[in-house]
Amino acid sequence: MLAVDLWAVTLSVGSMIVREEGVHNQLILIVEDHWQIRDVIEQYLSREGFRTSNATDGTQGLASFQMLKPDLVVLDIGLPRQDGFSVLNGIRRQSETPVIVVTARDDPVDELQCFRLGADDYIIKPFRHPGVVVERVKATLRRCRMRGANRLIRFENLAVDLDAYTACVHHPTGVKKLSLTMSEHKLLARMAEFPGRAIQRAELIDACFTESSPQEKTINTHMANLRRKLGDADAGVELAPVPTIGYRLEKKDG
Repeated sequence: MLAVDLWAVTLSVGSMIVREEGVHNQLILIVEDHWQIRDVIEQYLSREGFRTSNATDGTQGLASFQMLKPDLVVLDIGLPRQDGFSVLNGIRRQSETPVIVVTARDDPVDELQCFRLGADDYIIKPFRHPGVVVERVKATLRRCRMRGANRLIRFENLAVDLDAYTACVHHPTGVKKLSLTMSEHKLLARMAEFPGRAIQRAELIDACFTESSPQEKTINTHMANLRRKLGDADAGVELAPVPTIGYRLEKKDG
């Protein structure tokens, strides 16, 4: 039996996977042309609470990276159209997004080349269990959080970039950027950091307006504008008012 077939069997064994606290809908791009390996890695990551997207060749992978801005890339080397070295080089020209190379090339020269190009980890196929890849993904993301890289908050299809002060909504047809004021961005980032939780207006003022103290009705105006912009972008999330308390960011029904 092939290794990937053994992996598929273990998918039904829930006790083999332990969910890690702190995984907040992070997006992992898998660039892999072997469909069985790609599908198994994708299923294991999904079971751990990650969002996933995939590409089957290097050109598509680089385009997907540029469009989706994932939190981490799992990258094969032996890809059609553009090999993994070229894709990794293209990623590093524009981003510090962590990249884990997963390849059948058990050659120290290839491994050294990947690290020189900026890879964060190197895993040789066939690996004994896909859970190992998942744990390496978690460990790499933890290291990146510690050094403050790739500060992106995601909730459903919404992504808020804390460094670029931008926010966008990912649709199957493409990415729609939200045109936000600085105040609206701060408020949305705070709400996205704690999805599903009712946040008091006073807390929003303390967290988002350190240099001023706007009135509560000003917060209400900002939130009304945010609700409209999220609705216009078909974000799939909404800012729900919580009577006498404040607001809650939640998934939109329907």
